[in-house]
Amino acid sequence: MIISSDLLENTCKNTIETILLCLEHATKGTIYHIGPMPELQAVRIASGIREERRGQIKWGLPGVSDYNDPGKSWEEYRDKPGRPLEAMGWCVEKQKSWTADNPSENSRSVRKQVSGELEDTYHMEPVLVSKKDLYGNRLHMLDYPLDWQGNPIWQDTDYVVVAVIKIHFLPLTITRGDRSTKIIKKLSRTLGTQMLSLQLRESLLKGQKELARQRLQSCNILAHELRNTLMKLSFAFGAINAEISFLREQWEIELRKVFPELEDKRVILERLNHLIRLRIPRMNGSKELIRLANELLTEEKELSDISLIPRQAEQWLNEKIKPKWDRLLLESQAWDADKEEIQQLLERLRKAFWIGTDKDLVRKMNHLPEDLRIKWPELAYTRFCAENLSLLDEILELLQHPALNIPHKQHTQKIFTCLKALIKIIPEIERRTNTIISCLKNGISYEDL
Repeated sequence: MIISSDLLENTCKNTIETILLCLEHATKGTIYHIGPMPELQAVRIASGIREERRGQIKWGLPGVSDYNDPGKSWEEYRDKPGRPLEAMGWCVEKQKSWTADNPSENSRSVRKQVSGELEDTYHMEPVLVSKKDLYGNRLHMLDYPLDWQGNPIWQDTDYVVVAVIKIHFLPLTITRGDRSTKIIKKLSRTLGTQMLSLQLRESLLKGQKELARQRLQSCNILAHELRNTLMKLSFAFGAINAEISFLREQWEIELRKVFPELEDKRVILERLNHLIRLRIPRMNGSKELIRLANELLTEEKELSDISLIPRQAEQWLNEKIKPKWDRLLLESQAWDADKEEIQQLLERLRKAFWIGTDKDLVRKMNHLPEDLRIKWPELAYTRFCAENLSLLDEILELLQHPALNIPHKQHTQKIFTCLKALIKIIPEIERRTNTIISCLKNGISYEDL
């Protein structure tokens, strides 16, 4: 039986106290816990002795006893030829009481069998609990203990022994089957019921804790999976910004149709890359600087291929490109003749990022309706995020403008429409997900909210 030690000890003390109060000639009481099967470890749980003068009960276990924790296993106290018989073995195996009303005739007194000394008068009563109540539908799985001949015990009974009560008496004050032994038997049944209740309580608490643990584990797994799904859905934000970059590219193309002399970041970056490739052979085998130059080639090519909003492009320039150029110009003489041109190219590149937002140029785009030439760059140079969801409605309105002449216009409009529908449901999915996870963690029904 699985019962917390404190609860079991208090229950056993209450039983001993009740017996000693009911039976004035009883002097001492001890209760042993038996189990689990098949080991049937017998462990002394509580002992109480009546103090003659004060009439109170003094609690405490003997300093030395074979049955003090960890106790004795079934193999150590069961009947076996060649060793003393114990009353404990009788009570457990036979599920019957043992009354030592005449110490000189006590055939199960270990002390008498070993040294010839007589023990006092006592009665031992097994505490029985129904197998069905304790194990339910697991009866077929029980592993029964064996007697010394290897035969299972308790198979043909409806009960198991979960404890043994031992009560000591004044000499010549009890006989087998008298009122005192019947009272002890009656109280043993009460103790069995109490122990079963405690077992069920402990099992329930253990089940609740395990359920709570599994529920929390399930919630964490569910939360992880759902948030992964939400993160995957958030690709829509990146897809929308990629589509906005297409509008930005088309706006810059439209500008260069009217102002072909405008700086082009692609041309500038290609010149910078040309200078890198041209001078690398002059670097005299410096592996670290050659690696740095190749990284710079890759990052300049990447910047040339993507359309970032000016602020992001300038950040890219300041954090990835300019520091590498500064180091190459400082640590290598390969670009000494090109240093001034490189510095000018980098400054021209920075300004080129912002050409599309130049309001003077916008005003000169007279071939476009005023509302279109104002709204197009305004939307094209905005980064979409959760805080400006209304931007999608404005972009869809822009795409419906009859004067907007860009490639794949209808296809772009369909993409924005689909992404808008997806973006719209993400906050609701997240809200419901968090609510469901909270309900699972706290054991609340979703319908109760």
